[in-house]
Amino acid sequence: MTIKPSPFKGEGRPKAGERGYSEETLKQAKSLRRSMTEAEKALWYNLRAKRLSGYKFRRQQPIGPYIVDFVHAESKVIVEADGSQHLENDHDMRRDKWLKSKGYSVLRFWNSEILTEMENVKLAILEAVETSLSKSD
Repeated sequence: MTIKPSPFKGEGRPKAGERGYSEETLKQAKSLRRSMTEAEKALWYNLRAKRLSGYKFRRQQPIGPYIVDFVHAESKVIVEADGSQHLENDHDMRRDKWLKSKGYSVLRFWNSEILTEMENVKLAILEAVETSLSKSD
């Protein structure tokens, strides 16, 4: 087994533009990580550190021109925590269509649902991840 030395600062990782999103999108994602809603915080607590059956999720992750609330990259399952501003939102519809064209599936949960029915939300996410992973085998 060969052990590679850790890269020097700035080496080994592609820059934001090389990843398919802009530097501005990356800055916005970092800002969103610092200002999460109560529902996002509650959901992140349950998804972070592989707490959902050992699956790794990322939060406020840029994907192309968009920033998703949570994503399990391997299964391409995106989880969105939505408030009332997302009700019949044209931007969200275009965004979901674009993400689906890239192979992602998008799960949307109302903030109130996350805060009051967390176990059901976690079960739905787990089912989506495992279903997606079983299809890719």
